[in-house]
Amino acid sequence: MTLDGFAAIPDMVLGPLAGRPEADWHRAPPGKWTPAQIVHHLAISVDGSSRVFQERRAKPPMRRRPRPMRQRLAHVLYLDIGWIPSGRPAPAATEPAGRPDVGAVERQLRDGVARFLALAGELLPARRGDLFVRHPVFGDLTLPEWLRFHVRHCAHHAKQITARLEP
Repeated sequence: MTLDGFAAIPDMVLGPLAGRPEADWHRAPPGKWTPAQIVHHLAISVDGSSRVFQERRAKPPMRRRPRPMRQRLAHVLYLDIGWIPSGRPAPAATEPAGRPDVGAVERQLRDGVARFLALAGELLPARRGDLFVRHPVFGDLTLPEWLRFHVRHCAHHAKQITARLEP
């Protein structure tokens, strides 16, 4: 995965919403997230994980904690192969607001992407394998693994946004 793919996240996620009235951001079938909620979910995830890396960047080298089989399997299926199961509930920390502010979630997503790109420039390749942030499903992930996760995760949700916008 290149940094270009990660840098394209705002266009991938927000592109389908560009120029759309705010009402389109808040429209969804019953029981489903609106595009604004999807963007908020992604923004919370990207922004939050980038902030933890930012806080940890000066820490001495770390070691990955042992991962149970289910975390290793999830890592292979999701991060290596790209299979994303549907219907899994989001971690509570990434649940979106009921009616998020469109401008705020767009800024939060863009800021999180920019922070990750700056961190990648600062930390890679030197800290490629010795700096970790815990993911609730996959366990400890390196910065490159988080970048790959976010690209896959955002692509998955970008399809949902596009589907919500269809007439």
